[in-house]
Amino acid sequence: MSSKLSGKKILLGITGGIAAYKSADLCRQLVKAGAQVRVVMSRGAQQFITPLSLQALSGNPVQTELLDSDAEAGMGHIELAKWPDLILVAPATADFLARYAQGMAGDLLNTLLLASTAQVFLAPAMNQAMWLNPLTRRNISELTKTLGSAVTILGPAQGEQACGDVGPGRMLEPAELCESLEILITKEPSSLLAGRKVVITAGPTQEALDPVRYISNHSSGKMGYALAESCVRAGAKVTLVSGPTKLDAPDGVERLNVLSAVEMRDTVLAQLGGSNNIFIACAAVADYRPQTIQTKKIKKKPD
Repeated sequence: MSSKLSGKKILLGITGGIAAYKSADLCRQLVKAGAQVRVVMSRGAQQFITPLSLQALSGNPVQTELLDSDAEAGMGHIELAKWPDLILVAPATADFLARYAQGMAGDLLNTLLLASTAQVFLAPAMNQAMWLNPLTRRNISELTKTLGSAVTILGPAQGEQACGDVGPGRMLEPAELCESLEILITKEPSSLLAGRKVVITAGPTQEALDPVRYISNHSSGKMGYALAESCVRAGAKVTLVSGPTKLDAPDGVERLNVLSAVEMRDTVLAQLGGSNNIFIACAAVADYRPQTIQTKKIKKKPD
């Protein structure tokens, strides 16, 4: 089966976090999809995985130093910055994000990001408290506000972390990152959907049992949000009807938040109408809902 990544030139940046071990499998999957992959590793990344491993998987020498005496005669880092169709940094640590948001160029990877015009994708990975810290949130906001559609944040996911904490901050799995890239990559914004309104549903729904409990599922909403971003890039006016998720709405997307399946249905119906509308149903709507929602918390019974 043909992949949209086939023939793409991808620069894979790896920074110094425990999730760097996943980058080996990510590199393998990108190559398997037909992409040409070159790897740049920070000094911290080399503490978790060796350049030799990534060289074997990518089929290309791994770049680690900004000032390479073998390449600088031809301004090697500038040539490397011109090479990729896209740059994927996975994992992107809190330290890396802070330096990138400030426009610093103290190492090879940050220098390449400043010197390249390629589309940039960042896959954050860090402790949940670090991800939720207002300073990290500010850095993410600064990157998306300043660079706009030139940078895309992929994740992070929620779950158990290496330190034992549970929460947002896990790097997306390699397969998820490859899938997201296939959906999102475009050489430039197109007019394919110009003049069209696209309504997309995403995320789970919550069906209340009482004021405290509800029935739901573990849908992350990532597929619907990725589709919304892709449709915006194709020129559409996009409305995203979203159940509760931890994701930020893509730039240029109108997000309408809902909880229950009934709210989602009513909101979608209110948005549809007209010959230019497209509806994409990606939400993981709950399979069941109670006939009656209790007005008070249901008490536990001995049986």
